[in-house]
Amino acid sequence: MPQRQKRAEQVLRVLQARYPKPKTNLVASSPWQLLVATVLSAQCTDARVNALTPQLFARWPGPREMAAADLSDLEEVIRPVGFYHSKAKNLTLAAKRLCEVYGGEVPKCLDDLMTLAGVARKTANVVLFGAFGINAGLAVDTHVRRISYRLGLTDAREPVRIEQDLLPLFPQEEWGNVNHRMVWFGREVCKARRPLCDSCEMRSFCPRREPSDES
Repeated sequence: MPQRQKRAEQVLRVLQARYPKPKTNLVASSPWQLLVATVLSAQCTDARVNALTPQLFARWPGPREMAAADLSDLEEVIRPVGFYHSKAKNLTLAAKRLCEVYGGEVPKCLDDLMTLAGVARKTANVVLFGAFGINAGLAVDTHVRRISYRLGLTDAREPVRIEQDLLPLFPQEEWGNVNHRMVWFGREVCKARRPLCDSCEMRSFCPRREPSDES
């Protein structure tokens, strides 16, 4: 743990210097829009989601409209993001629960968010921080998973266990930004294939671990 803590402090300094004002790539103007965009972004690029959401929100601007959406119409609109059958079903179910239980408002509680269809810890953490500035946890996506393992900050493979390993290593007020910074770092430097190790600011202390199931 002392070695991991020291390395985590080094990682944070590098990420803060490289990305002083991190933010998500997803375009959203409300908690509801961020929730929908995050659900759609699973196994899909942010750029593709951003290209689709203006049309989506023009037709179904809020939870009440989405709850009443015809499933086949919704599926056709979100088809480009992939897994559109399950995503359409989850969005309509989540919208109905928001209307029935939370007055049509996105809740500010992790446990409440996770009662919505299609919302697990990662999505809930993204929404809480992005929409409300709440650091309830650290969202573990493919970039966070890959980078934290390569850097030796965790030995786990499951997102929930990775999150539990990372939380004590970083200040709580940094949890949301650690996710954003690692996402950008994963896209630009620590790529899944052909990482730019020679030009990486972390090369002096990175153990360069390569998990066998890297993706």
